[in-house]
Amino acid sequence: MKGSHDLKIDAHNHPDWHGHNLPKFLDNMATHGINRTWLLTWIAPRDEVDPTFNPVMPPDHTGPISLSRILAYVDRAPAQFVPGYAPDPRRPEAIDQLQAAIEIYGVRIYGELKLRMRYDNPDALRVFRFCGDRGLPVVVHIDYEFATGTQYPRPNWWYGGGIKALENALLACPDTIFIGHAPGFWSHISDDGQHDREMYPAGPVGVGGRVVRMLRNYPNLFADLSANSARNALKRDPDFGRDFVLEFQDRLLYARDGFGTELDELLETLALPNAVLKKLHATNALQLVPDVED
Repeated sequence: MKGSHDLKIDAHNHPDWHGHNLPKFLDNMATHGINRTWLLTWIAPRDEVDPTFNPVMPPDHTGPISLSRILAYVDRAPAQFVPGYAPDPRRPEAIDQLQAAIEIYGVRIYGELKLRMRYDNPDALRVFRFCGDRGLPVVVHIDYEFATGTQYPRPNWWYGGGIKALENALLACPDTIFIGHAPGFWSHISDDGQHDREMYPAGPVGVGGRVVRMLRNYPNLFADLSANSARNALKRDPDFGRDFVLEFQDRLLYARDGFGTELDELLETLALPNAVLKKLHATNALQLVPDVED
């Protein structure tokens, strides 16, 4: 394997996502200089999944993004993909399934967790502590309630129970690494009260944002820079965004949750030192999920 100085790791993506099968996925990685991707599941009851995602997800009845899709990629391109898997903590077999996936399939990440449950409930904490014992970082998706204009199958699509539930989990599971992700996490970069009103808040960042405070106070909290939520948080106030990346350069992960170049373009505008970019691109990911020795 290459050393971290010349690696680029996408720490958040999914198989058969947004029209990318394995050949398209590998071509996209090669085009954008990505050497390795963390492939994450999304295990959830169908009625907890916003149906507007249906056009960009694989047609898999066990999903919406199942472990079988992850393994199909890993089996055919093991050097390019690191498998993740997050069984539903509310299921009594969750830890047994995760244990088997670690031992049989080499799962290295618990993610992506995206469910209509509080992440500080006892079942979730039990799984998180297991992940801490086994050295698996936990990737959490947080969304707040927003009106969708519909009643069925759900009136809204909240996940995680808010930032306070994540903070409770950080406190309850100090030996577990958590990776924050999604609008309900990144909207807390600012202390402006927009987190439960706007999915992608705009305007200058207010001092004292909860994400900033939590990254300072909890060494077991990391964050990935994937999707529009992270990019919006950094670019809404570019001077703050650059300072934020510099301050937390050891706890942020390059990640896409898609196949575009938007994050690369944003990082270029921040004019970061090469040493910082190397941490974002690979060093921090390898700290959490080291290369497996041959």
